[in-house]
Amino acid sequence: MHLLSSLAKRRSVIAAAVAGCLLTAAAISGAAPPTPPPAAPVRSVSDTYHGVKVDDPYRYMEDLKSPEVQTWIKAQADYTDATLKRIPGRDALLARIKELDGAAPFRAGQIMRLGNGGILYTKRLPGERVAKLYMRSAASTDDDRVLIDPDRLAEGENRAASLMFFVPSPDAKRIAYGVALAGSEEITLRVLDVATGKDLPGVSIDRLETAYSQPSWLPDGSGFTYVRRRDLPKDADPTEGYKLSAAFVHQLGRPIEKDDRVFAKDVSGGVDMADSDFPSLDIPVGSNFIVAQVKRGDEPEIALYSAAFKDVMAGEAHWQKICGVEQGVSAYAVHKDRIFLLTTSDAPRLKVVATDLAKPDFAGAQTVVPLGDAVVMGISSAADALYATINNGGTIGTLRVPHDPATRPTRVKAPADAAISIAADNPMLDGGVAWLSSWVRTAQNRVYDPATGELADIGLSPAGPFDAPAGYTATEVRVPSHDGTLVPLSIVHKEGLALDGSHPCLLSGYGSYGSVDEPNFNPINLAWLERGGVLAIAHVRGGGAFGKPWHEAGRMLNKPNTWKDFIACAQYLVDKKYTSSAKLAGSGGSAGGITIGRSITERPELFAAAIDAVGLSDAVRMETTTNGVPNIAEFGSVKTADGFKGLLEMSPYHHVKDGTAYPAVLLEHGINDPRVEPWMSAKMTARLQAATKGPRPILFRVDYGGGHGIGDTRQQRQERRADEWAFLLWQFGEPGFQPKAE
Repeated sequence: MHLLSSLAKRRSVIAAAVAGCLLTAAAISGAAPPTPPPAAPVRSVSDTYHGVKVDDPYRYMEDLKSPEVQTWIKAQADYTDATLKRIPGRDALLARIKELDGAAPFRAGQIMRLGNGGILYTKRLPGERVAKLYMRSAASTDDDRVLIDPDRLAEGENRAASLMFFVPSPDAKRIAYGVALAGSEEITLRVLDVATGKDLPGVSIDRLETAYSQPSWLPDGSGFTYVRRRDLPKDADPTEGYKLSAAFVHQLGRPIEKDDRVFAKDVSGGVDMADSDFPSLDIPVGSNFIVAQVKRGDEPEIALYSAAFKDVMAGEAHWQKICGVEQGVSAYAVHKDRIFLLTTSDAPRLKVVATDLAKPDFAGAQTVVPLGDAVVMGISSAADALYATINNGGTIGTLRVPHDPATRPTRVKAPADAAISIAADNPMLDGGVAWLSSWVRTAQNRVYDPATGELADIGLSPAGPFDAPAGYTATEVRVPSHDGTLVPLSIVHKEGLALDGSHPCLLSGYGSYGSVDEPNFNPINLAWLERGGVLAIAHVRGGGAFGKPWHEAGRMLNKPNTWKDFIACAQYLVDKKYTSSAKLAGSGGSAGGITIGRSITERPELFAAAIDAVGLSDAVRMETTTNGVPNIAEFGSVKTADGFKGLLEMSPYHHVKDGTAYPAVLLEHGINDPRVEPWMSAKMTARLQAATKGPRPILFRVDYGGGHGIGDTRQQRQERRADEWAFLLWQFGEPGFQPKAE
């Protein structure tokens, strides 16, 4: 799942000096916070990789069940919570964030049109903490009915529940859905009977694997496919967690324990599959075939196979290879018995080819979207056409490619100053759901009608008073990096901003898995922007801004380009006087923890502060975790010399140096995180606290009701943002955020 020099020996006397540093920070800022918790003891462990000795002073923290470790983390969490709440402007900032976030009548998403004319969608009202699933009938737009309320599912639990996915049966009479508690992503699958509003008895499937697939219904709605992890003993090696998953078929009314393993290693003849691969089955609506996928961890490329549906159900599947990972296919879509493949084969910015599921022939596949200047980001198939989302240097658009070969592809027209992406939400219907987005306008959803070319408003994007604020703009620039490569940088700010270096600025970046930061605006951003603040997004290498070459240029041994691009963008913001180093912060989350962690360890003087959220901080030890094995494809393995070399270089924890004036850092983690182990942030906190010279604080914010951020409640998001921004404004010396001495 997506997320992710040797240390000198530590002396406990150095570690103990942290408390003094933190107290000094409080005194300089004029605050009188509670007494900092004791410094973490140093118990160094050494490993040797390919002849290189690597010291790890806080290895013991990897045992999160240890009472000592739990006590230390809890003390850090309590101290951080008390410190942040003492910042004078924090409560007013939180109140403003809540006002901005709750001003619209509601927020809707995940819109899906049904064959009967109805609509499924999620909606959250201003006072609700999580989204609910609604159904709207074809006859009316004001009879919306709540089908699934996660809060009701969480009754009796002292933890919030989140709706992780929903998949309606072809006749829309039943809905397979998944629920997880407290951000754990430990999903249980259930099936709702739409007519009664009750779950079907006997259908409760845990250990569900949905990182790379979702359940897929049989054509008659009598059952569905799903992927499940093994039932391992509690003391199993964490690295076994995602190995040997299997795809099953469940027939409604049949006991779960009797479900057949249909697609898995050593089950599917002729299919090459490793222990760590993720298998899945897809039954495209309106097709006579089943598509099987083999995903090798977080490697973008997939292997695909096809077999006749009737043969699979009869236990006589003859899997034909559509493509292997060597063909560079990263996504697919199906129309009847034809499959469209998004591939980098002879096309670094991707192209789309098509072949038949009955007799797949990648070498002879027809090109339907040729290689061009734009990067093809995704594809989906509707009844009338294939829809391809493209990115041309930050400009997002959609191509409509009719299934009728006599009709030429066209670009869907979008409103001025808006990016448009269209997803074919129902393969049996024409058109799809369109999302119109911008850096300075809240995204709107519409339904695209190919017959008229219109984008119909279906009433699921009610305008809030802060959705389209006047007086703000986005500036797009290309910044020369360390090697001369031009890196896209998006800068959001007030119109007419004085370039005098006085503005608080928060620069974010990610740079892994070939992901793309698309234009997006959240009204709560106004709480930062209206103060004259600047928000900037660095589209660094390792992401997918310019296709596969951009991804590969920030991967494994090329990973330094990711943080060097980020540093270049930060320097640009200072040089052009959008801000100054005294008012500049960087942020990164998950695999972006590498980006921000290595940026502040390489150029600590460039930043006043940093936010490191659920960050991959110890890349050398990532491979030992449950989610580490899937991420080998993205970051490398210590088992090879080059892999180790790359991991050590990208690992922030191993580049922290004693006696360095690091920026103020707020590290954040949900204790239930299944993607990046919370001990990553714990170790990084301890290491930074021990090494930092000067008054700037290193704080560890822990959410005991959250995980990786997926499934967080509205309140969790609001309070996290208020804490982050109050922390930054405090460190920037902004008036109104400076605690007073008692």
